[in-house]
Amino acid sequence: MVVEATLPTIGAVLVTALIDSINPCAIGVLILLVSTLLAAKKKDKMLKIGLIYIAAIYITYFSAGLGLTAFLANIPQSIAEYISIVVGTIIVAAGIIEIKDFFWYGQGFSLMIPAKRAKQIHNMMKHVSEMSIPAVIMLGVFVAAVELPCTGGPYLAITLLLSQNFNWTAVLLLVIYNIIFVMPLIVILFMVLTGKNVAIIKQWKQSSRTYVRLITGVILILLGWLLILIANGTINLG
Repeated sequence: MVVEATLPTIGAVLVTALIDSINPCAIGVLILLVSTLLAAKKKDKMLKIGLIYIAAIYITYFSAGLGLTAFLANIPQSIAEYISIVVGTIIVAAGIIEIKDFFWYGQGFSLMIPAKRAKQIHNMMKHVSEMSIPAVIMLGVFVAAVELPCTGGPYLAITLLLSQNFNWTAVLLLVIYNIIFVMPLIVILFMVLTGKNVAIIKQWKQSSRTYVRLITGVILILLGWLLILIANGTINLG
C-alpha cells in the first residue's frame, strides 16, 4: 500500500528546527563569547559581536542546506532512492546514539564536536574583545562548519525530504528552519544584555542536555524511518 504525502508541512519543519536549535556547540560558544565580554567590561560590544556571530551561523547553515538540497534534487531518481535508504539508516543510527546519551551521557561513541576542533574554537576566542568583524564572522562560519557533521542529523533529514520536491516553497521552508535554528542564540544574547545572569543560562544548558539528546534521538529515528519509507515507495511525496 502506497501512502500519498506532500512536501513536509510547516509543522514538521518547525518541530525539527526547534529540536535542532538547542545546539550545544553554537549555544556554548555564544555563552563563552558574552561571558568573556562581560569579564572584560565590553558590554557595549556584546550586541554587535553577538549578532555578527549569529548571522554568520545562519548564513553558513542556510547556504549548506540550500546547496545540499539542490544537489540532492538533481540526482537521478534511481540513485536518489539508494541515497535515501543509506542516509535514513545513518540518521536512525544517530538517533539511537543520541538516546544512548540520555542514559549514559558521554560514554562510548557520542555525536559531539571532536576535542581537537573544540580546542581550536577556544583558541580563536582568547582575545574575543579585540576581535575584528571578519574574525567574528570566521568564528561563526567555523563553528557552523564543524558542528554540521556532528549535530546536523535533523537538518540532513529535512534537506533530503525537501529535495524530493525542490521549489520556492522548499527554499522558504529552509529560510524558516534556519530562523528557528538561530532563535535560541538571539534569545540568550538579549537575556544577557537585559541583565540575566550568564551562570543561570550555563546551568540550564548543563541540566537540560540529556533531555535534549533524548528528544533529538526520537526525532532522528522518526525522520530516518520516514526517509526509508519514501525510498522504498511506501510513502510517495507529491
